[in-house]
Amino acid sequence: MTPKNILYILISVTLVGVIAVSLYVSDVLSTGIPSLEQLENPQQSIATKVLTSDGKDLDYFAKEKRFNLSFEQIPIDFKNALISTEDRAFYSHWGLHIERLIKAILKWIFIGQKAGASTITQQLSRNLFLNQAPTLERKIREAYVATKIEEIFTKEQILEMYTNTVYFGRGAYGLNTASKTYFDKKPLDLTTAECAYLVAILKGPAYYDYEKHYDRGLRRRNLVLGMMKDQGNITIEEHWAAVEEPLGKGVTKTNVENQISPHFVENVRKILIKNNSFKSYNILEDGLTVHTTLNSKIQEYANIAIDSHLTIYQNKFDKKFKWNRNRDLLKTITSEAIRRDPSYRKAKKADRKKIASRLKKDKNFVDSVKNAATTIQCGLVVIDPYSGKILAMVGGSPKFMRENYHAKHSLNHTTQIKRQPGSSFKPFVYAMAMQEGLFPDDTINCGPFSYIDEYMDEPWTPRSGVSDCDSNTFVTLRTGLRRSINSVAARLITEYTTPSDVKQALIKAGIKSKLHAVPALGLGAGGEIKPIELAQAYTVFANNGLSVAPYYISKVEDNFGNSIYDKRASQFRDAMPKKIAQQTAIMMEDVVNRGTAIRVRKYFKEVDCAGKTGTTNNNTDAWFTGFTPDLVACVWLGFDDQRITFDAINKDGEGGRAAAPIFGILMDQIYNDKKLSYNQKEFRFKKEFYSDTTSNRGIKVIQKLSTGSTKIE
Repeated sequence: MTPKNILYILISVTLVGVIAVSLYVSDVLSTGIPSLEQLENPQQSIATKVLTSDGKDLDYFAKEKRFNLSFEQIPIDFKNALISTEDRAFYSHWGLHIERLIKAILKWIFIGQKAGASTITQQLSRNLFLNQAPTLERKIREAYVATKIEEIFTKEQILEMYTNTVYFGRGAYGLNTASKTYFDKKPLDLTTAECAYLVAILKGPAYYDYEKHYDRGLRRRNLVLGMMKDQGNITIEEHWAAVEEPLGKGVTKTNVENQISPHFVENVRKILIKNNSFKSYNILEDGLTVHTTLNSKIQEYANIAIDSHLTIYQNKFDKKFKWNRNRDLLKTITSEAIRRDPSYRKAKKADRKKIASRLKKDKNFVDSVKNAATTIQCGLVVIDPYSGKILAMVGGSPKFMRENYHAKHSLNHTTQIKRQPGSSFKPFVYAMAMQEGLFPDDTINCGPFSYIDEYMDEPWTPRSGVSDCDSNTFVTLRTGLRRSINSVAARLITEYTTPSDVKQALIKAGIKSKLHAVPALGLGAGGEIKPIELAQAYTVFANNGLSVAPYYISKVEDNFGNSIYDKRASQFRDAMPKKIAQQTAIMMEDVVNRGTAIRVRKYFKEVDCAGKTGTTNNNTDAWFTGFTPDLVACVWLGFDDQRITFDAINKDGEGGRAAAPIFGILMDQIYNDKKLSYNQKEFRFKKEFYSDTTSNRGIKVIQKLSTGSTKIE
């Protein structure tokens, strides 16, 4: 074969190879390539941000945790570290670094070593439009898309998009989220060393995470700092100062899943999904900004009040409650827990008996059942009675929240449980009786009482309370409410007003749960309600007879800052005559100052305060709902399993001892925080009320005996 023929063959083979490669590349590029419109308008999944009323980050809703930055908001040290490490020729190439690419191919062919050759633009094309598949087809598409990106966008725009889309680990997409996640800082507050670390972990976020692999992360960060020095981005002195900075210096290690009010946030999420105003938006991808009513400081104080008090109470309960006295109950709840256990539920029927036997003997399993059953749960909500804004919400025990990773989505003990309210309903009984003509200083028999309903065969005899009297003893209405005397409330609801009237008063005030118009309603036994309903009902006493509906969201903006929802006005309802509401509120002030809720005053002084305790049978539930000149708050304590009660700690399980102190601790912190500007110390209605002689008349003693006769003195 002549040299000429060999040349022809080589040329032919080369042409065939070029044509084959061209056809292959053309075929690859015929699919999986974004359109021009997609290239010009890359769609990024942007998290919806949830803010407190005072502008603090509360939470986010997202597929990818991402909040975009502008080019100017990206620290210069981060830009320099990124370019020094990932793409030194960034400002000179056109999407591909040919020299670097050829070197990488030769290394792979001759020594089998893989070397990274992707430019920042190639990585961006992968992040925005492609995937991470290690295939030749993906690399070809990546290179092509990178050149198109370079044609459409400036280098600054490319760097900005890359910084906002790259994954940093721990669920953080983009520098804005990463700086918060790793260092609890805004990006522009990052140090040189922190910028270098965030660039360093891009190679392998989990591999270089300083919490798990400190030394490995430190070495990688220092390598990036060395590259920055070599490129002239930092001086030798700045380099050594950054190298000496330990990882974690000045860092607040935060768990981004541990929000200050996860149950409040979960309710916000549900509202966004159900509300028609947001039907055209995807709350996980469209980057909405949700302005809520929650105040971060009040929420912080609520968390402190609950945690500090429940820590003491949990220890007190654990010392008194004995499982060896409740063996049958333990056996029952253990069996119930076994039937709920995933291993039992997934097993075949033939294997379940063996699994149940194993779990019963598993000390850790049984201990977890005991712990869950005896964990004191709680619900607390704080409302502005003049607007309905929910200012704070605690939906579960801090102990439970710490022990359960899924706690964010657990039962909300403020809005999802229903329990009997005990004596918390009594103010409405007294209000309805006064609406019929009685006054606070009228007197009534407080001795034992039985009532025979015309539709019932058996008499109703309310359980005696701690303050019930001997026969033929009389007290004023004011004293009856202050001491929470059951027989007084029973006489009022059966002889001066009616169960139906009390039920209607409660409904007007905001109780939506089903109530029964029976005499026991006056003692809280006529239905089960949610704590948030009781908080709304008490706005009637705080706000001159007006009930205000609680709400969570004040404003929502789209990704461009345009308002798509704005809470225009609060929803009020005229639920009770003003004078009656004021009269009842003043009587409820006595409950706090020298009645069943006097323990509030151990913590909270010098500001008017009123409220009512509530305790259900066997100390199953402990309540306190109260109000100040500015706020209404409801506190509930109890157990998820109602077979466990506060009976083990006797009187310490009553509402006045278990729940009321939390209100006092909370309000003391709120009113001592001058930045919150709650300066009103006296109820606003007092001046008006006491100037009206028809509302605050002299004592007229009315004694209505159980026989129905009336004696006036």
